[in-house]
Amino acid sequence: MRLNYPSNIKIINVPCTGRVDILHLLKAIEDGADGVYVAGCLEGDCHYLTGNLKAKKRVAYVKKVLEGIGLEPERVEMFNLSAAQGARFAEIAREFTQRIEELGPSPVRSGEKAA
Repeated sequence: MRLNYPSNIKIINVPCTGRVDILHLLKAIEDGADGVYVAGCLEGDCHYLTGNLKAKKRVAYVKKVLEGIGLEPERVEMFNLSAAQGARFAEIAREFTQRIEELGPSPVRSGEKAA
């Protein structure tokens, strides 16, 4: 659809969001990502039945972990949309990027630069 979304978004395709593990999300933050979001299919429309529900629970868990270590839980999010909602994907990308810019750089990343 040639939609525009921020160039700092790195897309990692997986067969199902159910394959996204807690460690993937935490590793992205540890490696310096300012924010991470998972874009999964609509609830109830998962080809693998419950993959997106598993991902939703994992994202919620990572939010609690981030909060527990003093990072903003808003740095991680889950969005549900269908493959036909390309315009919505681009809108989410812009909104999430704006949210992360308002939060500022990840303290994890800035800590690595100082080291």
